[in-house]
Amino acid sequence: MFDLNPDSPKDHPFVKKPNRTLVWLAFPVLFSLVAEPLTGLADTAFIARLPGSEPVAALGIGTVAFSSIFWTFTFLSIGTQTEVAKDEGSGDRGHAIKVASLAAVIAAIIGVVLMLGALPFLDGIASLLGAQGAVTDLAHEYMLYRLLGAPAVLVSLACFGALRGVQDMRTPLFVAVGINVINLFLDWLLIFGAGPVPPMGVAGAAIASTVSQWIGAVWCLVMVRRQIGLTWNMRGAGVAKLMKIGGDLFIRTGMVLIFLALCTRVANRAGADEGAAYQAIRQFFIFTALFLDAFAITGQSLVGYFLGARDVNQAKRVARSVCLWSVGTGVAMCCAMLLGEQGVVWLLVPPTAHAVFGPAWLVVALLQPIGSLSFATDGIHWGTGDFRYLRNVMIIAVIISGGIVFLIEYIQPAHVLVYIWLATALWTFIRAGFGLARIWPGIGHAPLSGSQ
Repeated sequence: MFDLNPDSPKDHPFVKKPNRTLVWLAFPVLFSLVAEPLTGLADTAFIARLPGSEPVAALGIGTVAFSSIFWTFTFLSIGTQTEVAKDEGSGDRGHAIKVASLAAVIAAIIGVVLMLGALPFLDGIASLLGAQGAVTDLAHEYMLYRLLGAPAVLVSLACFGALRGVQDMRTPLFVAVGINVINLFLDWLLIFGAGPVPPMGVAGAAIASTVSQWIGAVWCLVMVRRQIGLTWNMRGAGVAKLMKIGGDLFIRTGMVLIFLALCTRVANRAGADEGAAYQAIRQFFIFTALFLDAFAITGQSLVGYFLGARDVNQAKRVARSVCLWSVGTGVAMCCAMLLGEQGVVWLLVPPTAHAVFGPAWLVVALLQPIGSLSFATDGIHWGTGDFRYLRNVMIIAVIISGGIVFLIEYIQPAHVLVYIWLATALWTFIRAGFGLARIWPGIGHAPLSGSQ
């Protein structure tokens, strides 16, 4: 086992065993990331046993809405992780305690505001996502109960960032698995009912998620207090800096959501078969992203740690290792997708959509190695705190690639999905190219330029 609290940065296990340390830290991150989508599949399986298709449709609308909303606040995790990692590297545990505490308080405040502010708009959100009739009522009910868990979700995000900042990757894994196991048990109990508990259907699924999320938030706070510390004296924590990071990441995440929504819109407008095939590919695309995110999140902590210790050379070594491991994973993903195409077709694609699925699937498979570099460089630049640069790159990528997607809708070429995913490949290539150039050779005011 590695000593991840060394007396000095020179004693950090990455210095002597970089590859082993990176993989050792990345594995718990991977499994904590995978836990939630697997539970989402289980939720869908439970709800699918209810009569009619309306409950499943309502669940889909509610989960898409909340995934998008919560995704916009990932700065609570990313910004906190970077700041705490730098404090850990510099040995300033007192400031790390203040940053972790401030992030938790901000998360709680945003969660309460979100919970109260979204209440009047639930029917509008459901309608915007295509709900009609009974589906609207069920989606409203689901989102109402899920809103009660909003503060817990955001507090957990902030705590995960703080824990990963001190390179404690196992606690977020244990919490993620624990709350999802609780959620599964409560799903069975509340959706179908048992003994004195009446069956609640879709509302039961939402209550199960909310209860488990509050348990997870309390668990996270206890672990942050034990591993780092918490305080009400947050003066000097850098609230302005954290909010600035939040603003940059909020814009960046918004641009991502706009681009993905645009691609989804154009695919669905091309026809039902194209929409179904695009959804199947997109689901797998998101799943592969979890593997690449594991290295990005781990690299973020290590880069932040060594920059906090003013050891730019080790930070560059981290960047090189993260890129190499990510590309290797991307190549493996590409091979797996090419070999597993028929299995995915059988599992996720309606028979009428088979013809439009294959060519687009090939494009996405070949995209994986390039995509791996975009994730890797994102994590590296999160670790350096280069959030404005990442924001600007994303704006450029979305303007260029989004414009092409608009053109695709106007021209309506044959094999429209191929062109949509080629535009996505360009979007990824732009991000990867700018991300690499910021490290090697280090364009602009690059945080990793120079050596010490």
